[in-house]
Amino acid sequence: MRPVMRTFKAALFDLDGTLIDTENQYTEIWGGIARRFRPDVPDLEYRIKGTTLTQILDTYFPEPGMRQEVVGILVESEARMVYEFFPGALDFIADIRAHGVKCAVVTSSDQKKMGVLRKAMPGFDDIFDRVLTSEDFAASKPNPDCYMKGMAAFGLTASECVVFEDAFTGLAAGMASGCFTVGLATFNPAELLKDKCHHVVSSFVGLDYDGVVRLLS
Repeated sequence: MRPVMRTFKAALFDLDGTLIDTENQYTEIWGGIARRFRPDVPDLEYRIKGTTLTQILDTYFPEPGMRQEVVGILVESEARMVYEFFPGALDFIADIRAHGVKCAVVTSSDQKKMGVLRKAMPGFDDIFDRVLTSEDFAASKPNPDCYMKGMAAFGLTASECVVFEDAFTGLAAGMASGCFTVGLATFNPAELLKDKCHHVVSSFVGLDYDGVVRLLS
């Protein structure tokens, strides 16, 4: 089989835990929800990483009353969260965009959560060419539909796009999409990511357009 000839025309970024340092906050929030409502699923806060709220509710909180309480807790918690880019993320995005690379956020978050984030981070949308949320996808990660939609948004193929992810489900989605997939060891140790993606980096610090092109060659 001939090797895939890859180019770097678009970057498809997961959001929480990849670009934005929120993963530990979400782990704490969902851990509290799990202990209150689903003590029978002690690792729920880890099982749900990278999945949409709809999938989480359908799978673990199908009862309407419980569902409503969980959503209320989540909305209140997200309003109090701190939203900050990981070190190096903005520099990396600015560098690759200067080289003509399109940038999209491909997140399992819904528009309601993104509204909270946009209030906390004015100008967020100006950093990216597209922002795709859970409402844009037919299936949640690890299904590759989200990244297929990301490629389609720019009229590109998998060989022209690079996925950046931190969660196991997201890495699986990136790999299944056919894109070159970079794992960010921001939450999970690099040792656990190395067999789930093409390449692992500890952070965006020091990463640039030329470095990604070298990975693809």
